This record gives sequence, structure tokens and C-alpha cells, in this order.
Amino acid sequence: MNALRVHLDNYLGVRRQLGFKLHYEGNLLCNFVRYAEIKRASFITTRLALGWAIQPPNIAPMHRAKRLSIVRQFAKFASTLDHRTEVPPEKLLPGRPRRATPYLYHGDDVCRLVEAAHQIDPADKFKGVAYATMFGFLAVTGMRIGEALSLDREDVDLKRGLVTVRRAKGNKSRLVPLHLSTQKALLQYADLRDTRFRRPLSSGFFVSERGTRQYHNTVRRWFRLISCQIGLRKTGDRRGPRVHDLRHRFAIQTMLHWYRTKTDVDVHLPDLTTYLGHGHVKDTYWYLSAVPELLKLATLRLQPKEVA
Repeated sequence: MNALRVHLDNYLGVRRQLGFKLHYEGNLLCNFVRYAEIKRASFITTRLALGWAIQPPNIAPMHRAKRLSIVRQFAKFASTLDHRTEVPPEKLLPGRPRRATPYLYHGDDVCRLVEAAHQIDPADKFKGVAYATMFGFLAVTGMRIGEALSLDREDVDLKRGLVTVRRAKGNKSRLVPLHLSTQKALLQYADLRDTRFRRPLSSGFFVSERGTRQYHNTVRRWFRLISCQIGLRKTGDRRGPRVHDLRHRFAIQTMLHWYRTKTDVDVHLPDLTTYLGHGHVKDTYWYLSAVPELLKLATLRLQPKEVA
């Protein structure tokens, strides 16, 4: 076996034990090792890493820089095992990843989205309910789609109104309380699901019309189709709301409510950070700069009050 492949197995194993899932990075690094094998390279050099990072020719600068950054981290690990390894210097390629600006839902956008999901397939009542419940759940809990899809039945306690999120980002777990209206909607969904599938085909709480656990790509596809249907985005247009923006909406609406009701945001922001499962409070503070209305309200809060 190629030495690089052995190093990669060890690298991914160590980092995953530390809580990093590395699905995307792992796939890219496997691709890099295959590239190295084609080039008959048994150790990493800057030239090798650069040659792989700039493929294909039409790849965006941001993605080139990201690919090289992923190899750089791997090279740092490999350099402790093979002194011939070269660690590509930082900023060798221009371009830096940009965090996507959250889509700002207006008025009853989410309600229309959920209502349209109910009509996905009039001949199959459960299919519409399954996706409508999923979209509604993401909007009112702020959970990541991966967290929601990973939930097992035992993780959702509808009597206590409590969801246990296990092995989330950073390998952390947390508890998410549910509003009574959310409990009611989930109970209706669960009753319909258990009637449809008396012998469960999956341990997942959210299942497809076939009874299997729902998949990311399928949920995203239906979300895009429905978004186009109700006018939130144009057909074929990459811009517009994403499923992940339902999480952003929850965070934004929570913070807007705090500012409008003169709640001490600095005191309660760590609570929101914990609820959302952010790794650091700075990840939650990001919304202040990303959302104009939040930035304006925060600025007004900081302005000195006039003395009568």
C-alpha cells in the first residue's frame, strides 16, 4: 500500500477520534492520494499539492485555496512521519472562503413553504406531511439539517418536549426543548408515520415515504423545488434561500426579538450559542455583521442616551 494512503488513514483516524467528522475533507484527501499515486509520488511536495489543488482548470480561486489548505493540514501531519514531506506555504493561492450571507425570510415565507410542502404529492398524504414537518421543525428549532436527519426515535421525547442531539458538530451533544405547538405537530407526524409503517424500516425519527431515513440531497432537492414554486427563488438560479437558512432565520429572529424587547443580548447570547450548538460565541455574534437590521439595532443600543 502507498505510504501516503497509510498516512491518510492514520490522519483521518486521529482527527475523527478528536470529534472531527471530515466527510468533505476525507473525500478530497482520498482524491488527492489517488492523484499522487497516478504521479507515482510517495510523499507530499508543494508542487504535487499545487498541481492537484488547481484542478479542474475552471475551478474557482476560492475552491483552489480551500483544496490546498486541506492538503496543507494533512501535510503537517505527514511531515512528522516522513521528513521528506513539504508543507505548502500559506497564501500560496489567492482566494479565501466566504461565509454565505443568510437569506432573510419575510413575513409568511416559511408558512407558505410548509403549506406548499404539504401538497408535494396529493396521492400520498404522508410524503407531504414528512417534508412539511421537516421544514417546520428546522425553522422553529434552528437545528442543522444533518442533526435533524440523524435523530433516532428515542432521541425525540414528545412527552417531555425534549430532543437529544447526539454527536453534533465537534462531537458535542446537547438538549433542545420544544414548544408545545412543535410537540403537537411532531406527534401528529409520528402517529401518521407509525400508522404507515407498522414495522419500522429505519430507527430514524424523520423518514421518507418509503420508510427509510431521509437523505440530505432529497430534502434539499424538494426544498429548492418548493422554493421555486412559491416564488422564493427562480428556476435554475443558484441564489435564494437554502435549507440551512432556516437555521439562520431562527437565530436572527431570536436576536431581533431580544433587541426589540430591550433584552440584554450580551447576557443571553451564550444561551443562544449553546442552544444552536455553536462552537464559540463569536459564531453567534457573526449575525450582527451579516444582518443589516441586527447591526442597526446593535448600533442604536450602543449610542449614548440623551440627558433630559
